[in-house]
Amino acid sequence: MTFQFRQAKRSESKPLIGLYAESGCGKTWSALLLARGFVGPEGKIGMIETEGGRGEANVGRNPVGDYLVCPIRNDFSPQAYGEALTAAENAKLDALIVDSASHEWEGAGGVLDMAAKNIASGKKGVLVWQQPKIEHQRHFMLRLMQTPIPLVIVCMRAKYPMIERKKPDGKKEWVRSETLEPKQSEDILFEMFVHGWIDKAHNLHVTKYTLPELASVIKDGEPISIDSGRRLAEWAKGGTVAVSSQSPAADKAAPDVLDSGTDGAATLSVEDMAREAAQRGREVFNAFYKGRDRDEQVTLRSMKAELEALMPKETSDAE
Repeated sequence: MTFQFRQAKRSESKPLIGLYAESGCGKTWSALLLARGFVGPEGKIGMIETEGGRGEANVGRNPVGDYLVCPIRNDFSPQAYGEALTAAENAKLDALIVDSASHEWEGAGGVLDMAAKNIASGKKGVLVWQQPKIEHQRHFMLRLMQTPIPLVIVCMRAKYPMIERKKPDGKKEWVRSETLEPKQSEDILFEMFVHGWIDKAHNLHVTKYTLPELASVIKDGEPISIDSGRRLAEWAKGGTVAVSSQSPAADKAAPDVLDSGTDGAATLSVEDMAREAAQRGREVFNAFYKGRDRDEQVTLRSMKAELEALMPKETSDAE
């Protein structure tokens, strides 16, 4: 095999978007709006649908219109998702929605189920998780990252997990976390270009922008719309999307918050995105912090006192 270099093109960077929320918050509809705006009125949208048909409830609704579905029932193994991804690629889709990816992790035949069966068969230690995680990476994660489909939106169910905390008297207690977490592998969010959770008012709370200019593409603090998809399509083609005053993050930023990138576009630094997240409370900040890479987390820990002062109520420290 002969390798050679070529000029890098942004169009080769296929956006991978992660959306997670509790039931009823609008993950599916938000994903459909984002996809339709991205592909245009005539573009082909497909959905890997695992929710017993609920993903088909929006077909024909304006402005989304029609879309294709590939149902998965009973077997939610990583391999089944991989086969569905192959079908999506063969269908020549312009955008793919996975609704939801949580079944691949916790559904029948999924990663947790595979690990449980290993325990039941007598396997111990690393052997419990070794093969399930290999299957997860090979058939699901790597396929999502390497697919030629121009846009992939991964929807996930979410929960507020129980966590152990120390009380003032030194004793420990179990309480419900105030940070919403997707029901999937703990590292799945690190592979997304943009990820965030959706609240009951259908507003998106972004927990990571891989590139700062994406803050003007998929906007924090407001519902995903057809325009969100249009901006994402323009960005993916290599266009520049100007910072809009409609973005809550931009509205809250003082003039010195915006840095000028090499292309002249205004961008938000991780420090200033952290300040904006801190102003909206513990839940938003903790989710934002968790979505940063290790170096960024070190930077944010150095800002501990400043960020705590910005939070409207007592919060747990970034760890």
